[in-house]
Amino acid sequence: MILAAGQGTRVRPLTQKTPKPMVPILGKPVLEYLIEHLARHGIREIMVNVAFNHYKIENYFGDGRRWGVEIGYSYEGAREHGDIVPRAMGSAGGMRKIQDFSGFFDETTLVMCGDAIVDLDIGAALAEHRHKQALASVVTLDVPLDQVQNYGVVVADQQGRVRSFQEKPQPEDALSTAASTGIYIFEPAALELVPPNHQFDIGSQLFPLLVERDLPFFAQKRFFNWIDIGRLSDYWMVLQRVLRGEIAQMDMPGKQVRPGVWVGLNTSIDWDTVQIEGPVYIGSSVCIEAGARVIGPSWIGHGSHLRSNCLVERSVLFEYTRIGTDQTVSERIMSPQYCVDRHGETLYVGDEYATIVWGDARA
Repeated sequence: MILAAGQGTRVRPLTQKTPKPMVPILGKPVLEYLIEHLARHGIREIMVNVAFNHYKIENYFGDGRRWGVEIGYSYEGAREHGDIVPRAMGSAGGMRKIQDFSGFFDETTLVMCGDAIVDLDIGAALAEHRHKQALASVVTLDVPLDQVQNYGVVVADQQGRVRSFQEKPQPEDALSTAASTGIYIFEPAALELVPPNHQFDIGSQLFPLLVERDLPFFAQKRFFNWIDIGRLSDYWMVLQRVLRGEIAQMDMPGKQVRPGVWVGLNTSIDWDTVQIEGPVYIGSSVCIEAGARVIGPSWIGHGSHLRSNCLVERSVLFEYTRIGTDQTVSERIMSPQYCVDRHGETLYVGDEYATIVWGDARA
């Protein structure tokens, strides 16, 4: 089960018109990396709950055959005043909706959030879950004490049995440094605790219920790469790590034409006067005029246009972004409509206080 029905409000404007699982990394949606990982571990049947801009997920992934899996979708919404309006039912409520419809969850089920990239050893996690005869398991990752306020923290005893939770505690109040990764394993009976036709959340409602009833609910401590895109600042940092080659199985597309410089098809670059310091990817049909500089880690999306003598450093340009002559773009995420710095501050084209001239390369 992949949870993909949320609005992604904390990463707007990236999700104004795009579901959060479809936000791109190296030109591929986050959700695609997750499906590829599941396929590598032999998981072939995947349900995805969808709501906001659901058709963008459904049209891209279809029935899943390109990835060697079978994908089904469960839409969450309602009719209001004659219109179909998305209305997410919560992570547990969405699963109960599927279960009531078809009984799909008839064996041990892995549940993952569609907005994170992981390289979890799924086989080992399932084996531990079954060895402990757990009704439910939550996969945790140890985080530094000074970062616990960014996560939901799981408190477990020496046997790994979950005893309580803390939602984003201050370091001085934290009883644990085991952060919930949003990766869960359930037996079908766990879903019987979820009320039908109600909005119900796994972390804040189902898990406390499991603890309250003293059911076999365990936390697993695992070491793996967990790349969560919870905030805009996280997205910028993730892209920097990926472009530096720090994440396995995430390779640069295009052709490497110089050390650390990858280029797509049909580019127009004044190589004699342009300065490029990798790692940098330059997409197809990109134009980079004389005197421009690109300092990595940077991603220049296809169809973009860098005017003469501009500077782009440690930034990501989505497709068809134009940077004006003599402009400096540093540590930003740019699109034809908006510009976000690494801390999440957003500007839009036409804002009177914008200090950067940029726009749509198609215009």
